[in-house]
Amino acid sequence: MNPIRILDGGMSRELVRLGAELRQPEWSALALMESPQIVRRVHEEFITAGADVVTTNSYALVPFHIGEERFRTDGRRLIALAGRLAREAADAATDRKVLVAGSLPPVFGSYEPQLFKPDLVQDYLSVLVEELAPFVDLWVGETLSLVAEAEAVQNAVAGSGKPFWISFTLEDAPDAEMRPASLRSGESVADAARWIAGSEASALLFNCSRPEVMRRALEAASAAFAKEGRRIEIGVYANAFAAEEDGAANETLHTIRDDLSADRYSHFACEWAQSGATIIGGCCGVGASHILRLATRLKGAKESHACTVQSV
Repeated sequence: MNPIRILDGGMSRELVRLGAELRQPEWSALALMESPQIVRRVHEEFITAGADVVTTNSYALVPFHIGEERFRTDGRRLIALAGRLAREAADAATDRKVLVAGSLPPVFGSYEPQLFKPDLVQDYLSVLVEELAPFVDLWVGETLSLVAEAEAVQNAVAGSGKPFWISFTLEDAPDAEMRPASLRSGESVADAARWIAGSEASALLFNCSRPEVMRRALEAASAAFAKEGRRIEIGVYANAFAAEEDGAANETLHTIRDDLSADRYSHFACEWAQSGATIIGGCCGVGASHILRLATRLKGAKESHACTVQSV
């Protein structure tokens, strides 16, 4: 079995906790403009908590958030800054090697598969890839709602010489646990996994969805990989949004559920590890305290309620 790698958690809530402002339309990109030192502090806190991989704060550096004009005039500088801050924080770690993942978002909006524009997507992804490339060890196309977005990420990073992960967001309505696991586009996880099996991706992850729907997705992906005769890493980083809220992941400051303590989230993490996940972290609303708790458990600390799985 591959050792467990710990991812970081959600950026936005930690930015607010440490004193940064968030407002629309810029969202987490605003911190790069007004308080970049806090962005670096968030990376550092996740590393201290146990993250082996930190993700660049580039998710909102697309016209959907910062506008077309600002993307053209300031986008490259801000994207490079996001990469540099993550790299500096990772390189400052003295007890282990920490990797930097370049975040490649759904450029036309989160949870909005119907807005995807295949003829325009490379105009934006190419800029993200060019400016992040000097700072990152790998790529993660994250919160993707449909397979076509994953294909776009693969095309964008093809010449970079760096591995890439694909992370899909799942349909997670309250009744989703009773149905076959699917992406927000309606495409099945099994079909998405079959696409991954035929791609160059080195890992398939699921993120920005309720923890309760993740295990079914892991099982569907594992079964699809087995049928294809492929061994591909699988990972999870769930969100902490309250159920049945309207709006996409970065559209507003969502209510965070009050029943997802760091300890309870770590129990989900153990469940995912036992279901075959080897890359585990958190998304929106999952903070450094959650990452500390799950890292402690996944590293098999000598306590009665620790997970019995290996970690780096």
